[in-house]
Amino acid sequence: MSTPGHDDPLSKERSHLAASRSALRAMREDVESLDITDVTANWVNAAVLEAQIEQRIKALADLSGTPLFFGRLDYLHAPGAEQAEGGEGERFYVGRRHVHDADGDPMVIDWRAPVSQPFYRASKKDPQDVSLRRRFGYTGGDLTAYEDEHLLDPAEAATTSRLLQQEIERPRVGPMRDIVATIQPEQDEIVRAGLAGSVCVQGGPGTGKTAVGLHRVAYLLYAHRERLARTGTLVIGPNRSFLHYIEQVLPALGELTVRQATVDDLVAHVEVRGTDEAATAVIKGDARMAEVLRRALYSHVTPPAEGVVVVRGSRRWRVPVYELEEIVRELLARDIRYGAAREALPQRIAHAVLVQMERAGEAPDDRVQNAVARNAAVKVLVKSVWPQVDPAKLVLRLLTDADFLAEHAEGVLTGDEQKAVLWVKPARSVKSARWSPADAVLIDEATDLIERTHSLGHVVLDEAQDLSPMQYRAVGRRCTTGSATVLGDLAQGTTPWATRSWEEALGHLGKGEAVVEELTAGFRVPTDVIAYASRLLPHIAPGLTPVASIRENPGFFDIRTADAGPADVVAACRELLEREGSVGLIAADARVPELAAALAAAGIGHVGPGEETTHATRLTLVPASLAKGLEYDYVVLDEPQAVVDGEPDERTGLRRLYVALTRAVSGLVVTHTTGLPPQLA
Repeated sequence: MSTPGHDDPLSKERSHLAASRSALRAMREDVESLDITDVTANWVNAAVLEAQIEQRIKALADLSGTPLFFGRLDYLHAPGAEQAEGGEGERFYVGRRHVHDADGDPMVIDWRAPVSQPFYRASKKDPQDVSLRRRFGYTGGDLTAYEDEHLLDPAEAATTSRLLQQEIERPRVGPMRDIVATIQPEQDEIVRAGLAGSVCVQGGPGTGKTAVGLHRVAYLLYAHRERLARTGTLVIGPNRSFLHYIEQVLPALGELTVRQATVDDLVAHVEVRGTDEAATAVIKGDARMAEVLRRALYSHVTPPAEGVVVVRGSRRWRVPVYELEEIVRELLARDIRYGAAREALPQRIAHAVLVQMERAGEAPDDRVQNAVARNAAVKVLVKSVWPQVDPAKLVLRLLTDADFLAEHAEGVLTGDEQKAVLWVKPARSVKSARWSPADAVLIDEATDLIERTHSLGHVVLDEAQDLSPMQYRAVGRRCTTGSATVLGDLAQGTTPWATRSWEEALGHLGKGEAVVEELTAGFRVPTDVIAYASRLLPHIAPGLTPVASIRENPGFFDIRTADAGPADVVAACRELLEREGSVGLIAADARVPELAAALAAAGIGHVGPGEETTHATRLTLVPASLAKGLEYDYVVLDEPQAVVDGEPDERTGLRRLYVALTRAVSGLVVTHTTGLPPQLA
């Protein structure tokens, strides 16, 4: 590794960095100076173009603390005839976005471009025609070091990159950052997988599955920008704290248009003010509820009792009851949405009338058919045969009317299961009802039965192991015509309805054809910490491969008896705050108020999950229920047994503990006054 003062090439690389920054600034200024006065036909076009220009200006921002490029590739020959940039012996700087000079020649190549791919995948065994791969080290935004790999030199032994290790272990304060400089070959294969197919990534703590999912979105937007601009992309996370933590990754890669949401956001048709017992939530989240809802909805369709007479001028046209029955049967057999069939019914009736008109020698056109469809008699018939149904009212009736539920759950739910989902205290109306999160998902299912949910081009679903079958169906509706990237760890499933296998989950999602990939190389969690946490795996997920940390630094790990209770926990936090980086204090939810008071009494400032840390306030107090997906340089884990006891059953509690144990990047201190869970022995 070369450093300042030891090698003249470093000065040349710094010069290229300065020139690249100037070129990026010029690109931004060119966009800012655009005059669209004479190129827009109307104010709508002008507004659209202005918004596009504003987005482009934001995408060309030069973030001072973010390296503009992090690597260099020296090709032995042209990278390929199909890559116009490539020339014999040409050199490419790989960075977060494309930068070109005034003549249009590239100064930095986007990491997603095909010519950049060997930066992540080339090796001594497969150099991919790269003679030199150079990695750069930065302090803030300043280039301070570089490291070379001569892939075609048989005399040079393959070694672990020190700069790569330093980047992985670099202290982190604030939100999640991108891993674009440290993507590994097995991660890159997932990132660059095609848009047409869905991918499921099983990855233990610290394997980078969340980062892989986000970088996959960035890659797909690069490779299929026009298509995804039309169809849209969505990242789904488990909670708001998690989304806040990851929200800066895509903008740092120049992608500003990706929507982020939780599953609860997607199904927010009603205000959620209530909760369910675990057993009730499990039944409501069962995929069988979809059939109950379908039966209940279509029970509103009733056979016509008599024919319909349409009066036009002096003529009366009668559609007999048997013909109406046939129309209704055909619509039911077509398997289209309830609402679409309801809209088609008057048109079908009108068509039957037009057939009679034509037989009588008339020549009706589409205007006549539409007029007949709007006829008062036809409207009355449609209302009685195929009435409008409000999805929230349908679910409300199922949950409050025992007879209605029993009629449509017969053979699907047992009697005890029906009693479990019925509300003890029925609500008077949709607005006054204390809906639970599981109820909102049922309403979303009913809404889709009535009217098709809009489908996106690509959806990323993170922490997917915690979803119920009905929640999977809700997400799947958002990508019926698109693809999905599913991310999760079966060992971290901490809900009573957590999925048992990815095959089952993908079936509920409607993506049974998805390829399941497993990441087992750990980049984030230190060796000693992941080895300790992996003691729980035989008890929570016996079939999973333990994560193998590739970190050379074993990390800081200590288990302490907290004889003085919270005072010892506070002392551990104070000790870790003397080190560089962020600190998380993770505790059972019920213990958080006591620990918050102890920190305040000791004069140690802290924030909650999702709140921004600063260099002055680097401690986050985290309830164990919100720890999933978060990471800190150092973690103090308070009272592991309390974390286990805080869950409804031991397996879920041990899974919650596994999550809490694996949030540390550089060090972990476990404090306890009661005994440790025996599974950690």
